[in-house]
Amino acid sequence: MALVSGVPLDSRLCLCRTLFSFTHELKAIYKTVPNLGMRRGGKSITPSMSMSSTTSAVCNEDGVPRRIGGHHSNLWNDDSIDSLSTSYEAPTYRERADRLIGEVKYIFNSMLVEDGEFTSSLNDLHERLWVVDSVERLGIDRHFKNEINSALDHVYSYWTGKGIGRGRESGVTDLNSTALGLRTLRLHGYTVSSHALDHFKNEKGQFTFSAIQTEGKIRDVLNLFRASLIAFPGEKIMEEAEIFSTMYLKDALQKIPPSGISQEIEYLLEFGWHTNLPRMETRMYIDVFGEDTTFETPYLIREKLVELAKLEFNIFHSLVKRELQSLLRWWKDYGFPQITFSRHRHVEYYTLAACIPNDPKHSAFRLGFAKICHIITVLDDIYDTHGTMEELELFTAAFKRWDPSSIDSLPEYMKGVYMAVYDTINEMAKEAENVQGRDTVNYVRQAWEPYFDAYMIEAKWISSGYVPTFQEYLENGKTSFGCRIMTLQPMLTLGFPLPRHILQEIDFPSKLNDLICAILRLKGDTQGYKADRARGEEASAVSCYMKDHPGLTEEDAVNLINVMVDELTKELNWELLRPDSSVPISYKKPAFDICRIFHHGYKYRDGFSVASIEIKNLVTRTVVETVTL
Repeated sequence: MALVSGVPLDSRLCLCRTLFSFTHELKAIYKTVPNLGMRRGGKSITPSMSMSSTTSAVCNEDGVPRRIGGHHSNLWNDDSIDSLSTSYEAPTYRERADRLIGEVKYIFNSMLVEDGEFTSSLNDLHERLWVVDSVERLGIDRHFKNEINSALDHVYSYWTGKGIGRGRESGVTDLNSTALGLRTLRLHGYTVSSHALDHFKNEKGQFTFSAIQTEGKIRDVLNLFRASLIAFPGEKIMEEAEIFSTMYLKDALQKIPPSGISQEIEYLLEFGWHTNLPRMETRMYIDVFGEDTTFETPYLIREKLVELAKLEFNIFHSLVKRELQSLLRWWKDYGFPQITFSRHRHVEYYTLAACIPNDPKHSAFRLGFAKICHIITVLDDIYDTHGTMEELELFTAAFKRWDPSSIDSLPEYMKGVYMAVYDTINEMAKEAENVQGRDTVNYVRQAWEPYFDAYMIEAKWISSGYVPTFQEYLENGKTSFGCRIMTLQPMLTLGFPLPRHILQEIDFPSKLNDLICAILRLKGDTQGYKADRARGEEASAVSCYMKDHPGLTEEDAVNLINVMVDELTKELNWELLRPDSSVPISYKKPAFDICRIFHHGYKYRDGFSVASIEIKNLVTRTVVETVTL
């Protein structure tokens, strides 16, 4: 998918042809491995930041030569968190939101009545799709699950091989309704073919539009673009739709004045689907929602939807402060502030978890994800830069003994980290037991052990300067990224039971998790390999690919790996949405959304090492600031 690739659109087709000369690399990626492994991995607030020098061997105060990572310090101190507002905790805001939920449900139900108050036989299909799409993008869809299902069942009953019209009696198909229907129905598990888009091509097999770019025509193409991103492997029509709509929308941006629709186009071209985070999109969509005047939907409906979205955004904001304060206490209790050689991104990880769809009641998911990811980041810095081989072997052995007394054999700086790992796994297992009805500690430990083994392999590569083959590197890298362990326990705390046979369709040994781990390892390496190399880490997906293909430049290797990521992403779409799956989409979605979190973090750079630019802005926009009612 072009918007998550580092390859320019005009060169991608050429690179795709080149890619298939390396089919053995793709086959290696698709191969499932024994463990599915993280890679190194509104008030005015001005966080402080310092940056250490570039990596070099230095003598620590213990006299041991150690490398340093050159990472900037924690950006979010106590004052940053304490300054967040909790004014929307007042019961009056919840009461107001609940009243609006009832009114929106009335609107939904009125739309289900033929020729009701808000629809007619000439627009009912599009209006149903529009309201479903709107509540999802505004971040309030969790209140309307039954209404959404009823609306989509109605639309699907009129779906044909040529798509749909605006209404059940329109007589002609409509591109906007068909594109929005294709996207929305597919995301909800309905079987719809992308070949419906063929009927909007001319006799030459090309998408064409009038040179006159009205807001209505632009929105037609905007929804075509959004639909094209939900592509499965081999869907040429979706690739064509993406290329055409991207060019059209970029051209439109040069001609239309700044407006709500121009802001929406810029956002969607920038983030697409796989690097788009729902709470981030909600924040954008709240600002532009009221400016869409291309349809006949009454202003009163728009007003109610956006008011509810603003209330829910701000009510959740009050909860965020409480959860972040709890996270900061945990961070301090285990002595993390004293580990000055490592990255401290606990607030950033929490923000990312808060940006994907989950109910406010899923505090254990958000806090658990932030804690596990922070621990993994600290471990990464220990195993990659700070620790000696002897210390790393001691820590790995201590974890496998799974006994707190094991800390007696560890260096002082490792003791708090070990206890953070031990206690956090046990505490999250207790949270999971409330949902799953069983003890998951041993299962989780079995997921962590191969992760430490993979780290030891990489530590030995770093120590010796060894550069493995691409396939050897990737097989180990999918585990050392830590995707399995940063997903597993948070997912087990969500409100649905995951018996072992279902869990194994999401966790090891599923293709879903294998694809996620491959995507994140490859994408992370394309953004972080230069910094890793400066720290003395020679092995990366880029360097290993170049070793396997002498004469290839770094730029070529990065471009080809990005094309691999695009192909894997389509495979991932299919694994998430395939209609023949025995596992509901809602069960697989948390793992998929965690992939989106990291894909977003690697969009511009390694945002988990350099969190002072885009990721800092994300924290400010989605966690620090409220919206004006």
